[in-house]
Amino acid sequence: MADGTGTIMDHADVRRMLTTMKADIYVARAIALSCAVAIDMQKATGTQDWAARAAFLTPIAKAFGTETGISVANMGLQVHGGMGFIEETGAAQYCRDVRVTAIYEGTNGIQAMDLVARKLSDGGEAAFALLDEVAAQAEAARARLPDLAEPVWQASESLREAVEWMLTQTDLNQRFAGSVPFLIGFARVLGGHYHLTAAIAEGKNGPRSKLARFYITRLLPEYIGLLAHATAGADDLYALSPEDLSA
Repeated sequence: MADGTGTIMDHADVRRMLTTMKADIYVARAIALSCAVAIDMQKATGTQDWAARAAFLTPIAKAFGTETGISVANMGLQVHGGMGFIEETGAAQYCRDVRVTAIYEGTNGIQAMDLVARKLSDGGEAAFALLDEVAAQAEAARARLPDLAEPVWQASESLREAVEWMLTQTDLNQRFAGSVPFLIGFARVLGGHYHLTAAIAEGKNGPRSKLARFYITRLLPEYIGLLAHATAGADDLYALSPEDLSA
């Protein structure tokens, strides 16, 4: 690049990968910390609401955190190119080692099934309480940060509809069919909330606000496809016979 440093960081696609890595790591950490706060508050207060929040966030923290780790390691290898693949940088080792995290301590598929079944057995109270906070914060931030707040508010409303759809499904297999995209979609919306929180706290167009704008503009919209998948039911998953699948 004529006006750049002459490094691979001058390439737009490398910037995309690095910024995605940073934005998603922030979300994974924020979800885990929110879960930890809920656990601590439940122990300190004995309040059932905090216990319900901790229980609800646990499968999201585990599954989204490990999926993020896998994705970040994979993008890190991609950034390093051939040197990453042939062990020169150690990037390939991270890819191999992180893969098991989506399997142990309950596979991410099991975590997602737990989320849409047992964790929604309260009629969605814990989920709706979280979404109420997301929507309220976005509503309050509209005047200051309309370009960030409005998409987060819209996402929270779409997610609320997906939760309501899950609750109407008495056949749990209908929920299980979309449980993984539902979990990731929920994490995506929470990510918008946490990035908006950071931008509000920063109060100016600094690095946190810039990262929030990247996430909300480029990554948050993934919830649309994820929630469409989550609420599609199970029928089409069984449309192909075992013979069709193996052909």
